[in-house]
Amino acid sequence: MRTLIISEFITLDGVVEAPGGEPTHPHAGWTFPYGTDDLYAYKLRETLEAESLLLGRVTYQGFAAAWPERTGEFADKINAMPKHVVTSSAQQLGWNASALRGDVRQAVTDLRDGDGGPILVAGSATLVRALLGYGLVDELRLMVFPVLIGGGLSIYPDQRGKYELELTDLVRYDSGVLLQVYRPAGTTTTTGADTATTTGTTTDTGTDTAAATGG
Repeated sequence: MRTLIISEFITLDGVVEAPGGEPTHPHAGWTFPYGTDDLYAYKLRETLEAESLLLGRVTYQGFAAAWPERTGEFADKINAMPKHVVTSSAQQLGWNASALRGDVRQAVTDLRDGDGGPILVAGSATLVRALLGYGLVDELRLMVFPVLIGGGLSIYPDQRGKYELELTDLVRYDSGVLLQVYRPAGTTTTTGADTATTTGTTTDTGTDTAAATGG
């Protein structure tokens, strides 16, 4: 079984939108004042250790437009990695990407149950909300930035479920950013409207299927 890792830049008010200057938020680029050599070194190491990327369609489109023209160790790795893209579109994908269509939970479960190295998820807020709700996340890595930006896209499920996590690592960078690493702990109960299913240590009572656009 492969390890599925969520890695996000996130504000104190839980926003993951536009950390790198994307034109969707009035405070886009909120990570820039807080970057440090140690922080960037961690992100490079994380990427080098991963085997493939799992992305929502919107994040894939943004990455595919930005990364192919870049060079350097980080860019070379990102560009070479296989990408799995959750999408309902029949449009052909480039940039070493293959589509995951149909039932999101089953498609990601099959991917995670296969052979290979870690699967890294970045951005993709809609997809991440679904993965957390389905209990398919093996590790949650949050780089928490000391800034509030008044709302925006979030990764947190909103079905009023209870999700128990164990803090396994905590790193403070000189700029005030905190890296918080969590793994599932105990039994997690989510609420919804459909049939009950159990996945690992997570009991799911009907989280809706994720929007195939990912996010």
